[in-house]
Amino acid sequence: MEKFEHDYNAEQIQVLEGLEAVRKRPGMYIGSVSVRGLHHLVYEIVDNAVDEALAGYCKNIHVKIEPGNIICVEDDGRGIPVAIHPKTKISAAETVYTVLHAGGKFGGDSGYKVSGGLHGVGSSVVNALSDWTEVTIQRDGGIFQMKFEKGKTVQSLTKIGDSDKTGTTVRFFADGSIFETLEYEYEVLENRLREVAFLTKGLHIIIEDLRGETPKKGDFCYEGGLNSFVEYLNRNKEKLHPKPIYIEKDGEYPVEIAIQYTTNYSENIYTFVNNVNTIEGGTHLDGFKRALTKAFNDYAKSKNILKEKDGNLQGDDIREGVTAVISVKVKDPQFEGQTKTKLGNSEVSGVVASIVNEKLSTFLEENPAVAKAILEKCISAARAREAARKARELVRRKNALETTTLPGKLADCSSKNPDECEVYIVEGDSAGGSAKQGRDRRFQAILPLWGKMLNVEKSRADKIYGNDKLNPVIMAIGAGIGPEFDITKIRYGKVIIMADADVDGAHIRTLLLTFFFRYMRPLIENGNVYLAQPPLFKLSKRGMEDVYCYTEDDLTQAFKDLEEKGINRDQVNIQRYKGLGEMNPEQLWETTMNPENRILIKVTLNDAMTADETFSLLMGDDVAPRKRFIEDNAKYVRNLDV
Repeated sequence: MEKFEHDYNAEQIQVLEGLEAVRKRPGMYIGSVSVRGLHHLVYEIVDNAVDEALAGYCKNIHVKIEPGNIICVEDDGRGIPVAIHPKTKISAAETVYTVLHAGGKFGGDSGYKVSGGLHGVGSSVVNALSDWTEVTIQRDGGIFQMKFEKGKTVQSLTKIGDSDKTGTTVRFFADGSIFETLEYEYEVLENRLREVAFLTKGLHIIIEDLRGETPKKGDFCYEGGLNSFVEYLNRNKEKLHPKPIYIEKDGEYPVEIAIQYTTNYSENIYTFVNNVNTIEGGTHLDGFKRALTKAFNDYAKSKNILKEKDGNLQGDDIREGVTAVISVKVKDPQFEGQTKTKLGNSEVSGVVASIVNEKLSTFLEENPAVAKAILEKCISAARAREAARKARELVRRKNALETTTLPGKLADCSSKNPDECEVYIVEGDSAGGSAKQGRDRRFQAILPLWGKMLNVEKSRADKIYGNDKLNPVIMAIGAGIGPEFDITKIRYGKVIIMADADVDGAHIRTLLLTFFFRYMRPLIENGNVYLAQPPLFKLSKRGMEDVYCYTEDDLTQAFKDLEEKGINRDQVNIQRYKGLGEMNPEQLWETTMNPENRILIKVTLNDAMTADETFSLLMGDDVAPRKRFIEDNAKYVRNLDV
């Protein structure tokens, strides 16, 4: 990787302000103090190492989750400068870790061409939110070390040895008085580091989890860059063309884009600025969409594939089935919000649009077979969109003629305040009847469903409107679907899927979650979707209050508790619930619907890429990857109904 030729010494470390506010308001700097915020600490230290790679000096990053949830991040970059800082009169390294907004990433005379670190404050924020931090630097022929506790220096930078290597190693233990949990999720970190490796050609990243009896390890290095990234994302999908369309251009705003179309109906576009995932998009995404639409329409008109009377294809038509990754490098990025989720630099939109239009137009001219295959899908999507519009209008007219726009089987609640209302989507009329009788009518609505639902992963929108299984769900929630979905119009703050604890119930849950993810994603992103957890077992004995167990572990613990009371296992009647219909209304209320006793599992969306991959794998047309998944995971199955 080409090195950014510029000095990186103590003079490049600029001080903007103090550190005290971080511990008082951690959410302002890392988004939250939940498990997401905990992982953000790791990302900040890794991002500092990646910035060294972007500057051309770092080739390897090694991340370890040590026993006790201690994090260690090691890189072979230049090492943080160790000389005395002219303003703070302490070492530049200690300044970086103890002074907010101190770093080598501010202004035109900084030590970096571009940077992904959190506005240059990552190191000090991590230090402030850690119980302790230990930093070891190899630079200028020596090995230097400094230590901190809760952001305060307990050992200033001290030379502890000699070395002809360079690099920085950071070990830290997050502060349990600040974070809700200190337990890192290996898969979450692994996915993020794989993503970083894709975005940084040739950078070698290793992650190891040393906490369990069997260590886990991920080893990532991709010379193909974004091409490799898109191929990875589409590995379980049927492709329209074998290799991604690759666009790259250097300059003031380096742009790298990879595009590949699949037979799927959903679009998946991921955007990055300086390797930071801009999950809300921004100006780079706007420019890409505009140019993609223009390039395909211009080509279709020039080749007479589209007639003038047909008009233009819409952006949604052209993006159906596309997987794209957009990566731009911006020297002074402007992000909306503290956690960098949307790029605001207006000039980037024009830059990206110009590059995409030029490069994509050339590609289409040089690859007519690929262009034809993609445009055939786009035209098919346009026809389906028109059919969906007609179906939507038909549904609206039908509803307008009815006395109510709510589905007939819905037993609504009396409250009209969405914040306190909840709707149970219940499998089967029998369970629906019990739920209606057992519910609290003031705030709980019941919508029974019968039969298997449409698999939207294999269907376009025109098949969804008017579908006798999905339409009641759409009408009950009341916020529309797809691009028209408006989260502010939902009628219920909680949408709870309540299905049997068996294979069929799991299938129904998956079908509904697929529908919500593809057509009502804000419902999941906003935290409105829940899974009810009915009990698996009931333990009963004359003279003893019934005991309900929700998991196998609950059952084991229940037997231990009973034995302490002098009740043997063979004295207890064990009932294994196969379906919700086996419970009477009182039991269903007490175990599954009473807010004081019930267990609800909130459906969250931490990683849209992984979620998309999972839904495509489990619900898509490609059988071979699903077969491999079943073979690999069959050993983990418990309580399979036969």
